[in-house]
Amino acid sequence: MDFRKIMRIDKYLWCVRYYKTRNMVTEACKKNQITVNGQIAKPSKEVFPTDRITFRKDQITQIITVLDIPQNRVGAKLVDLYQKNETPPEAFAHLEMLKLSKEHSRRTGAGRPTKKDRRDIDDYGDEFYDDEEDHDEN
Repeated sequence: MDFRKIMRIDKYLWCVRYYKTRNMVTEACKKNQITVNGQIAKPSKEVFPTDRITFRKDQITQIITVLDIPQNRVGAKLVDLYQKNETPPEAFAHLEMLKLSKEHSRRTGAGRPTKKDRRDIDDYGDEFYDDEEDHDEN
């Protein structure tokens, strides 16, 4: 058996730069967010070339196929040698829509005023009272 072609799932996802730390992968495994060939994976689950890994990260369910096992963590430009991303483009389009919807400000009258709204209201009131003081002197 060639031991270089076997790697733990936590180390593999860290090596191909989907997670910044192995601890983050371990937490995702504990939350049942990572599956290998349709089965929920523990952090110690071994992956082999041709395995299909599905995991949820940044509100996107990503699907990758293992092409090869790296020796160590690889540079960003070399990641495509070790995995094939099969995530549908619609998932990324959905993420863009979520980002755009968050940028949209809240509707007027929906909930409490924000700090900026409150300051604008206070400034408007100050301008109104400043005008009255000018009229009282005349």
